[in-house]
Amino acid sequence: MLVLLPPSEGKAAPGRGAPLKPESLSLPGLSGARAAVLDELVELCAADEEKAREVLGLSEGLRGEVAKNAELRTAATRPAGEIYTGVLYDALGLASLDAAAKRRAGTSLLVFSGLWGAVRVGDRIPSYRCSMGVKLPGLGALGAYWRAPMASVMPEAAGDGLVLDLRSAAYAGAWKPVGEVAERTASVRVLHSRTVDGVEKRSVVSHFNKATKGRMVRDLLTAGVRPKGPAELVEALRDLGYTVEAQAPARAGRAWTLDVVVTEIH
Repeated sequence: MLVLLPPSEGKAAPGRGAPLKPESLSLPGLSGARAAVLDELVELCAADEEKAREVLGLSEGLRGEVAKNAELRTAATRPAGEIYTGVLYDALGLASLDAAAKRRAGTSLLVFSGLWGAVRVGDRIPSYRCSMGVKLPGLGALGAYWRAPMASVMPEAAGDGLVLDLRSAAYAGAWKPVGEVAERTASVRVLHSRTVDGVEKRSVVSHFNKATKGRMVRDLLTAGVRPKGPAELVEALRDLGYTVEAQAPARAGRAWTLDVVVTEIH
């Protein structure tokens, strides 16, 4: 099982640690593309703070993120699973998983990134600010830039098992599974069900969508289930207590959509 996650906008401070070693990152086929993004981002942030802030879409209060980006090559690093914070990662709670579940997380979780393309949670990276929605002056829109490198490495990374796609739209655009890989890919929506005047009404949740996805991944890792495809995933989630409705694709070569229905949002 390969689980595709979005990063978080906010990142933990790295504290003390060795500087970045790009050659140590997973998916070495992305090395050249990573180097190009890193070079332009560092150069931009070191040369022109105001332009960098505009390109990165940062408010005045986030001006310090520009200086942080300028020092990425020498900044301290931590495992990506500790750098990424926020609602999904709080609910996932990597640090509190048992040893077996942590090992599964290390091999199963892949975090997409505007700067790195994608990294595993054990890869050591510095704290940075560069979303997939950024359009760099030289390389252009990062969502489009990453499509070719991702297309060359992701089919192998996906292996022969389930691909559980929990990315937000901006990050999903960087790689879209096709063909046989798509047929064993499932994306997830979280729907809030409530009864109004005796009639069920459903709505897509946003903020709490992340928490539900984080808990779901945690439960799958803790249970140690290894679904081979979307149908097996549906059964595994139902066994774990989730209410899941599956929408199988109408045509071959398309991904599944799973609706996880919740009655409480927290």
